[in-house]
Amino acid sequence: MANSFKNAQFLMDSRFADAARGDGDALYDLGICYQTGTAGVGVDLIEAHKWFNLAAGAGLEAAQDARAEVAEELTAREISRAQAAARAWLGSMQQRAA
Repeated sequence: MANSFKNAQFLMDSRFADAARGDGDALYDLGICYQTGTAGVGVDLIEAHKWFNLAAGAGLEAAQDARAEVAEELTAREISRAQAAARAWLGSMQQRAA
């Protein structure tokens, strides 16, 4: 059990690091993790929408479809929260790069 947790944590840490470097596939993978509750995270559709939104912004067409699918399960307020979280994440990445 401990090995599974370590592996899941390693996967998430690696995807976050790749996402911070602008890797669209990593952004998409994070959306999948939060949409499905894999890799040691719980299902969080707001967080999934955030990552799919970022991946869509990076040009991944599959992320656009996934974002639309998740949006069907969210209220307008939840989508707004996801969009604000995506903007905040982008802002924090721009600050790190400066």
